[in-house]
This record gives sequence, C-alpha cells and structure tokens, in this order.
Amino acid sequence: MRKKTKARDIGIDVKAPEKECNDSKCPFHGRLSVRGKILEGTVVSTKAQKTAIIERNYLHYLPKFERYERRHSRIAAYSPECVNAKEGDRVRIGECRPISKTKAFVVLEKVK
Repeated sequence: MRKKTKARDIGIDVKAPEKECNDSKCPFHGRLSVRGKILEGTVVSTKAQKTAIIERNYLHYLPKFERYERRHSRIAAYSPECVNAKEGDRVRIGECRPISKTKAFVVLEKVK
C-alpha cells in the first residue's frame, strides 16, 4: 500500500517540500511541468515578488593563454512559496515553459 503524499511527482529526483501551497505555477502543487536543464546556484536576490535571482559561477578555458578565467551568470527563476528560498541559499533550479519575459526556470529545492 502506497503512502499518500501531498505533493505530486514531477519526474525528477528532488525532495518535495514539506510546506504546501496553492500556487498554480508550483511544480509540486500546481500544473507547471519541468523539462530540460537542471542547474545549481546561489540565491543572490529575492527582491521581486515570487522571483529569485540565482548566480552560477564557472570556469571558462582560454586556449591562447592555456588557462581558465572565472565567469558567472545570473538566472531569474520562479520561486514558489512552499520552497521558501532566501538570499544565500544554495538551490537547484529546473527549466520550464516561459513564465514571464525573463523567467524560464523554477526553484525546485534547497541543497545543503
């Protein structure tokens, strides 16, 4: 007999949030499907409503100088109330349909 869960299975190996929300754009409690890239980064801003700015740091190789340079990219992601991502948190985000002009990712979980 299966245990009844409050959050739906999104098909990705992430831990569902314990808190429940009634947001239609939440992948766990709404109708938003997650497909494509799964990325990790740090939340640097949560000033906009239901939006988190995630910064990813990476190295880029320069063949001419045979060394790496540090680069970063900032991604705007939809942040559901049940995940509750705050500034400084390390989070995992997943690609989804375009939610607004700049948002095509959704915060899936906090990473420890």
